[in-house]
Amino acid sequence: MESNSQLQRQWADVQAQIAERAAVRSPTRPAQLVAVSKTRSAAEIEQLLQAGQRDFGENYVQEATAKISALRSSAPTPVWHLIGHLQSNKAEQAAQLFDWIHTVDRPKLLAPLSRGRLAHSGEPLNVLIQVNIDDDDAKHGCAPADVPALAEAILATPALRWRGLMTIGRQHEQSDDARATFRQMKSLFDSLQIQYPQIDTLSMGMSGDYLQAIDEGATMLRVGSAIFGMRPIKDSP
Repeated sequence: MESNSQLQRQWADVQAQIAERAAVRSPTRPAQLVAVSKTRSAAEIEQLLQAGQRDFGENYVQEATAKISALRSSAPTPVWHLIGHLQSNKAEQAAQLFDWIHTVDRPKLLAPLSRGRLAHSGEPLNVLIQVNIDDDDAKHGCAPADVPALAEAILATPALRWRGLMTIGRQHEQSDDARATFRQMKSLFDSLQIQYPQIDTLSMGMSGDYLQAIDEGATMLRVGSAIFGMRPIKDSP
């Protein structure tokens, strides 16, 4: 585990970079930081909570369950985001644990998400549509052409609140490639806002490309290793 001061310093450095970049790109609304806490402990999350970080992202429902339970009485209360691919058999449980689901990419998820949320809370569940705008076989997400139909289905489903779009930038390529992906997403988001003015969230940008994502109009960033450091490599069996 990073020392308290080191972890908080790394978080503060990321926040400062976001603020500096946003001051040029969008001074009226700096991008919101989601600290990606997958594989990290509840104690580390608590350190960042005390530093002022509220939003945390987890990839797996099973891993997140214990951490969410351990921090349920924390003050301030964490806001939990599911940012990993969601299996339909985990959707009902996810709706009871998380405040945001970033990875809605098919209609099959909507009914179990709705059931889980209605059983758990009177507050709507914030959902983002994950878009595979590059048509990359290695990534999840629906095609851009499928977004309007999925959006209409979400809007017609009880207890779900459609907030916008999410994508993953091109990995292990030049930053200009990531910029092209983000620029396409911003164009899609802007076109959808004309018909759906209530959407307000464009989640894109991770540790390697979050500054480029800010430049291209991201409103929410998902940053892990730049805050927590690289995850330890597991020993071979």
